[in-house]
Amino acid sequence: MADIKAILRRMTDEVMNSHNLDVIDEILADDFIEHDELPGLPQSREGVKQFFGMMIEAFPDFHAEATHMLVDGDTGIIRAVMSGTHKGEFMGIPATGKRFEVPTIDIVRFEGDRAAEHWGAMDMMSLMQQLGVVPPG
Repeated sequence: MADIKAILRRMTDEVMNSHNLDVIDEILADDFIEHDELPGLPQSREGVKQFFGMMIEAFPDFHAEATHMLVDGDTGIIRAVMSGTHKGEFMGIPATGKRFEVPTIDIVRFEGDRAAEHWGAMDMMSLMQQLGVVPPG
């Protein structure tokens, strides 16, 4: 059985923190299914690559800090805090120069040593508030 925690760490360290998008092709299955709607992006491995490319372009210091990881059978769950400084356009929003820090939860089902499906939750409202696009609640 695959070391799911090691693969999730690799996704965090190499993709999110070192910005090496090529690693996505090694970690995600060819027929990977993204269950979260990525605005304007395919819900596939290619869509995930495009999403992280967009995040890195908008937030050149984009970083994720994993705080919890759990594995149950073929499924890994990771709680992380993502952060970055808004220095490029993000979802049509011009750079604000503001930092953000938001929690995320990701659930990833594996087939062998590759991720087959992903479900996640990112606090987008807090992100938009921190960027000054949405007034604080």
